[in-house]
Amino acid sequence: MKQRREMILRLINERLSISLHELEQEFPDVSSMTLRRDLEYLESSGDIIRTKGGAMSVKALKGSDNSRQEAAYTDRELTNFDAKMKIASAASELIEEGRSVYFDAGTTVMTFVKHMSAKRLSAITCGPNIALELASKISTPVTMVGGLLNRDNLSLSGSAALEFISTINIDLAVMATSGLSKDAGFTCGNPAEAELKRLVVKKARRVIVLMDKTKLDRTLPYTFAVPDDVDVLISDADPGEYFDNKAKLIIAE
Repeated sequence: MKQRREMILRLINERLSISLHELEQEFPDVSSMTLRRDLEYLESSGDIIRTKGGAMSVKALKGSDNSRQEAAYTDRELTNFDAKMKIASAASELIEEGRSVYFDAGTTVMTFVKHMSAKRLSAITCGPNIALELASKISTPVTMVGGLLNRDNLSLSGSAALEFISTINIDLAVMATSGLSKDAGFTCGNPAEAELKRLVVKKARRVIVLMDKTKLDRTLPYTFAVPDDVDVLISDADPGEYFDNKAKLIIAE
């Protein structure tokens, strides 16, 4: 048993994430129930995070000095940090206890979660690092969508994520964006992530977008929302013509 669990952990760390189906193929003589118990054990040991239909490596999420992608994410998290802190402070007032809240991936959302006070929420996220942070803040379990890991953005997306989101209710969605322009609306650079964002925006009763001013007049390939889809935009600067509904705008100062 110990040897098998060590082999499972090595596979997860090598691949960053793995599905139960893949484990069944790797260990054809072991039942699915036993493999699930192995994953439960590894999660309780702090080595992995279980996702819908599989698991993800904690070691990979923590990163290393040699990881260019994760270093890039850390660099983005520190960029315009003061503005992100102001946005996080303004957003915290809009999160009510007892709600089903979806937390998007992204450095601005991560800054918000890090500085969010402890609340009683039903939390869902596509960001493994955000899930870890939420787990230290709320007493209820954190739900992660399954899917493929984008190491540059530390986000999960794909068909498994879409299937899961389609089955749940979302009261409030806290979203990030890579760009906002007059012609394209809110955009991002990954097609799978854009598809997931679109579905979350469609499912949520209320949508909040957190965006610092560096995203203004910036257009990436994939639109996931237009201003009319958004209930509240929180930014550190007035977006002007790019988001002209002042009733939905909060300028974090």
